[in-house]
Amino acid sequence: MTLYAFLGALEQGFLYGIMALGVYLTFRILDFPDLTVDGSLPLGASVCAVTVTSGHSPYLALTLATLAGFLAGAATAILNTKLKILHLLASILTMISLYSINIRIMDGPNVALLGAPSILTDLEKTGLPLHVLSPLCFFVVATSVMAVLIWFLHTEFGQAMLATGDNRHMITALGVNTDNVIIIGVGLSNALVACSGALIAQNQGAADVNMGVGTIVAGLASVILGETICGAPTIARTCAAVLAGSLVYRIAIALALSFKLGDFALTPSDLNLITAFLVILALTSPMLKRRLAR
Repeated sequence: MTLYAFLGALEQGFLYGIMALGVYLTFRILDFPDLTVDGSLPLGASVCAVTVTSGHSPYLALTLATLAGFLAGAATAILNTKLKILHLLASILTMISLYSINIRIMDGPNVALLGAPSILTDLEKTGLPLHVLSPLCFFVVATSVMAVLIWFLHTEFGQAMLATGDNRHMITALGVNTDNVIIIGVGLSNALVACSGALIAQNQGAADVNMGVGTIVAGLASVILGETICGAPTIARTCAAVLAGSLVYRIAIALALSFKLGDFALTPSDLNLITAFLVILALTSPMLKRRLAR
């Protein structure tokens, strides 16, 4: 793997690491299986693309995309908490609805952002090469988001979210409205995912309605890999592990795609197979560790 490919993997790892933090928020904190992320990532990208191509600031585009993601997640949570639809089914309903909504927002299946301003535009004046500047910029963004999430989970409301995912009946007995906690929690999760989608669209120069396919699998793979490698004794360490897991996942994919054995070589069409292998490896590694320890 070349240095350029390695830096690209780091860049993708930080971008999708924000999405992985959102997945961690629902699957680990709230114990809420949420498939909305497959639709909220392209939702953030489409809102960002339309805002930027309309002549507005890329920072405003990020803000609007994040807000749109929050509304999508809140819609899923409302279907579950208020209308009593199973959380998995509620997220699927929102996800398939977002496919049509995203096409409606972009007035088509995709929007090109080539030549449009992005958050990197002002930073390019520093003179650093773009392939070095991008990983540094997204490292700062991803770690800042992680720090804010760690702070939030240590607040009173964050502790209520932790308690809701751990023992909903207990926290309800203490007078906490768990429906509101779930609505806000799932909304925040999808806000992070949509923010990630907006950043990806600005970085790649395009937004596509199908760019969210497999997002949930990549997010879970990052969470599981991070927890397997780094462990998860505290909130701060777990959030850092999720971000590290995203980096490991993207680097592993880059290594796999650069693998060649004679005439055999893996191609981007094998990405789902690689992801499945990595998730299986992460899930079985604790059992293998215990067997080796014996």
